[in-house]
Amino acid sequence: MNAALRVVCLFTMLLAWSSFLWAADEPGKFNLDPPGPREFILDRADLLSPADKDKIKKLCDKLLTDKATPIIVVTINSMAEHGGAGMRIESYAMLLFNQWQIGVAEINGQTWNTGILLLVSKNDRKARIELGAYWRRDQDLLAQQIMNEQIVPHFKEGDYTAGIVAGVESLDKMARGLELPKVPPKPLTWKNYLVVAVLIGLVIFTIVSLIRRGASGWAWLFWAALFAGIGYILYTMAQSRNSGGGGGYSGGSFGGGFSGGGGATGSW
Repeated sequence: MNAALRVVCLFTMLLAWSSFLWAADEPGKFNLDPPGPREFILDRADLLSPADKDKIKKLCDKLLTDKATPIIVVTINSMAEHGGAGMRIESYAMLLFNQWQIGVAEINGQTWNTGILLLVSKNDRKARIELGAYWRRDQDLLAQQIMNEQIVPHFKEGDYTAGIVAGVESLDKMARGLELPKVPPKPLTWKNYLVVAVLIGLVIFTIVSLIRRGASGWAWLFWAALFAGIGYILYTMAQSRNSGGGGGYSGGSFGGGFSGGGGATGSW
């Protein structure tokens, strides 16, 4: 009887333990609670100073009020610590976005869903910008530009605070349809000098061609095509998408939003 009782107790313990493990690994149910409605930051990896947290909160609070678009910043030491062992950061970010329901699904009957998640997993050396479904995939290129130019370079230098602050500032501009911050130009290399030399050669060739053949020289056609191409590029760059405004929004960061799968990933 005692032996049977021990077997039953052991079986019950194993069943309870397996249920606990299953619950911990249940997809989309990570052991991370969202920040407050207007707190915007969950810094589990302790990467941000109090001053930078305050700066980010003020920026995000103004954007949420102006555009009903929350930016949520999450830092963790690793995905494995929070129910994401073996997961790709793209999947983890999407599931976390949907678990927290970042963003407002609708405003006055109009589809909104413009939430933004910036997730940094320090020890995995991965970061992800996850976008709400309203953005579709229209902003993926801009999000990747922000990741590549504003976030990852700082992370490679070990300056996580600077990368996160620069990322949030750029995401704020993206959400407002403004031009992204300029990246300081890199020092000139031999390739740059080669391009300049080629251009100078083309100018000299054009002058010689015009002197010898006048208006009939084909150099006119070359330069006309070149300037037409430059003009088209400048026109395309001038077209920027300006998201609609939710002016005076007083609600919080979580209101039924869900991810559209768009965004950008970085590693260092």
